[in-house]
Amino acid sequence: MITLALRNLSRHRRRTTVALTAIGFGAIALLLVGGFMEWSFKGMREGTILSRLGHIQMTRPNYFESGTSDPFAYLLSDDMHDRLNLEVIHEIETISPRLVISGLVSHGDVSIGFIGEGVDPDKDVVLSKNLIINPGEMLSADDPNGILLGGGLAENLDVSVGDTVVLLANTGSGGLNGFEGTVRGLFQSASKEFDDAALMLTLGSAKQLLRVDGTHAWVLILDQTEHTDAVLQELRTRYPEETTQVEFTPWYKLADFYNKTIELFSRQMNIVRMIVAMIIVLGISNALIMSVMERTGEIGTLLAIGYKRRNILQLFVSEGVLLGIVGGGLGVLVGLLLALAISAIGIPMPPPPGMDVGFSGEIIVTWPLAAGVLLLAVVTTLLGSLYPAWKASRMVIVDALRHNR
Repeated sequence: MITLALRNLSRHRRRTTVALTAIGFGAIALLLVGGFMEWSFKGMREGTILSRLGHIQMTRPNYFESGTSDPFAYLLSDDMHDRLNLEVIHEIETISPRLVISGLVSHGDVSIGFIGEGVDPDKDVVLSKNLIINPGEMLSADDPNGILLGGGLAENLDVSVGDTVVLLANTGSGGLNGFEGTVRGLFQSASKEFDDAALMLTLGSAKQLLRVDGTHAWVLILDQTEHTDAVLQELRTRYPEETTQVEFTPWYKLADFYNKTIELFSRQMNIVRMIVAMIIVLGISNALIMSVMERTGEIGTLLAIGYKRRNILQLFVSEGVLLGIVGGGLGVLVGLLLALAISAIGIPMPPPPGMDVGFSGEIIVTWPLAAGVLLLAVVTTLLGSLYPAWKASRMVIVDALRHNR
């Protein structure tokens, strides 16, 4: 049956070429668009991890659910680092402590509520390397009074780099304490709401302001993002929550903005796939219906010499599937070569918010993406061949034999 299908396709070269071209262009379009989305998702993922969240966060159990209402009840002791010895897991590259603060920040006669974090400047270099700071510079251990403000918060306070602000916060004992610091820089993130209320200061200054020992979270940076689930499982096995009273949360459980963005883009990509699939189905159906009309006498002859109707059905379906395999395979191959060439040249991208320099985009073709494109080409051509094949198999033998007379 496959041999007959190949011979029939080779006999009608023009129609076969048109069908293969339609399938190939569809596969190329899906591969390039999907590859660009893969690159965008990867960049967004790494940017999310290396701007605030890290790969895994270690906290007290239920901290993310109830820690806001009673933050001092969820502190991790400073000696827990020595007791757990997380460095034995070789995939962990950096462990950065975080202390969450909330209160009022004042400049002149203006006071605004803030949500801040106390960080270790030396260990936070890797974790915040994708944080956009413009103008100014990162926190430094040599400047314990330095503060980073979100761009929106700085604008509302009418402050700039070098100005002095005062922080007021409730202490662990229930009192009120203040801290005076100098603005070292202004940062911007993907969330305007976050920038309008966020600030960062050194961990020592944060502990001094709250008059506490300990931190709310340890942020873990791994050697590769792909190791997140494996390391998470090892951490939960090595340090069970029941005995250590600590909880490990992966980054994707905390990245709400990232998850919603990926969901939105994925839906848009599914719409593109649906449109391409419909084009392929209609194109293949049209090509095979024309083939059925031109080969009516041939179909009648096959039925007259003993071919069963299911054999006719199988023949035309086989032709459709072969078109999908060959057209999809050629499309994936050409798309891969185009992706490599485009990535080598680069796709000019506009500068992100807070930056003056743009960057070059790429197209990343993964094995699942290529296999998905090929599978879509085969499935759509199979679906597109069903009606023409059924129509051919239902012909009346006598009428089919008279067709060309």
